[in-house]
Amino acid sequence: MYEKDPIRIFVVEDDPAYTKFLQYVLSLDPDFETDFFTTGKDLISALHKKPSVITLDYSLPDLTGEKVLQAIREFDPDISVIVISAQEKIGTAVELLKLGAFDYIAKDEEAKDRILNAIKNARNKSSLIREIGRLKEEISAKYEFEKSIIGNSPAIKKVFSLLEKAVKTQITVSITGETGTGKELVAKAAHYNSKRKNKPFIAVNIAAVPRDLIESELFGHEKGAFTGAINRRIGKFEEAEGGTIFLDEIGEMDLNLQAKLLRVLQEKEITRIGSNQVVKLDVRVIVATHKNLAEETKAGKFREDLYYRLLGLPINLPPLRDRGQDVILLARYFLDQFSKENQMPKFKISAEAQNKLLNHPFPGNVRELKSVIDLAAVMADENEVQDQHINFQSAVKDGAMMLKEMTLEEYTYHIIRNYLNKYDNNVLDVARRLNIGKSSIYRYLKEMEQSGI
Repeated sequence: MYEKDPIRIFVVEDDPAYTKFLQYVLSLDPDFETDFFTTGKDLISALHKKPSVITLDYSLPDLTGEKVLQAIREFDPDISVIVISAQEKIGTAVELLKLGAFDYIAKDEEAKDRILNAIKNARNKSSLIREIGRLKEEISAKYEFEKSIIGNSPAIKKVFSLLEKAVKTQITVSITGETGTGKELVAKAAHYNSKRKNKPFIAVNIAAVPRDLIESELFGHEKGAFTGAINRRIGKFEEAEGGTIFLDEIGEMDLNLQAKLLRVLQEKEITRIGSNQVVKLDVRVIVATHKNLAEETKAGKFREDLYYRLLGLPINLPPLRDRGQDVILLARYFLDQFSKENQMPKFKISAEAQNKLLNHPFPGNVRELKSVIDLAAVMADENEVQDQHINFQSAVKDGAMMLKEMTLEEYTYHIIRNYLNKYDNNVLDVARRLNIGKSSIYRYLKEMEQSGI
């Protein structure tokens, strides 16, 4: 339901009797602000007053309805034009609707109700357009670098510097970094600060789409193209027309599909599955992965030609453990978010809690920090987070172990100990799962525990 704002209507009508009729019809709604014109030229010269709706007489003394409609569309395609005509030719109506008219109404006994309904629908369209515009401005502001990517560390400032270069050109951007570092957030910042910000941002997680469906997901298909294709499907590349497509976890893409993606990027066109029709594209591509694509290419798991095509402007996101005091800035930001979302007073973080956060390696990066902070806010008393409220879950601790520098023997011991904890100290089960002998497990445990691990 859209709010009932006053709506400015321009009426173009050269018949005095019908002008009086329209004055009566439009006076029935007090929210209508109406201006009247008798020629197309007078109307065009007044378009700067920005009406929301125009009722246009098809037969004017100076200009044809098509020419006036074209002039309105060139000035502002969002103005709803309702053509009113004594002609009842279907062909004329269809042609005008194709040219962008919002509605076509014949001058008959049902005209009054149809005009009011058409204006009501046009009002809803106008409100929707304003709301979309407001949301786009809000999103653009949200993804300004300094607002969306929190931090002052040298590592994150380098990311800001690269983003500034990314938004000035159409170059492909390749984002790398560990899981949870905010790759999609950076992709959105690159899009919403670029010239394409008013066009779609379409994100696709390659790893999350079944292998046999990913081609259809990206490029679309025609009805009947394969079993289960009961309707035509527009792919994500077509959805992103004029804007940006973000291909997350690109390193998970099947080699066969990589070849098709390479062709799409080279030719700037796609062909839906089951179709021979070529669809031209104007889409910017941003990709992301937590994998080392150079290593994947050397191993034959990623096409070399596609790798160089996608490399573009590389942006590597630093892990949270390398960002110093950014951990505290982010923690405060997440606490403020939690307060707003739950309508609670602002939280503080004690010095001890801050030290605990700074000394944790955060293998889950920013995503892990948010989870830890949200839980701390729930557990905190009197809106102050203390060190006892900061809890790092066991699964996170196991991942953190891999970030420490240890000998191979020490790593092996920790892996065995982790499996024993997970599988109720069942040595036979753990030996089978790790594909080692039962005696090896006892040996590692004895040696490492005697050494004080």
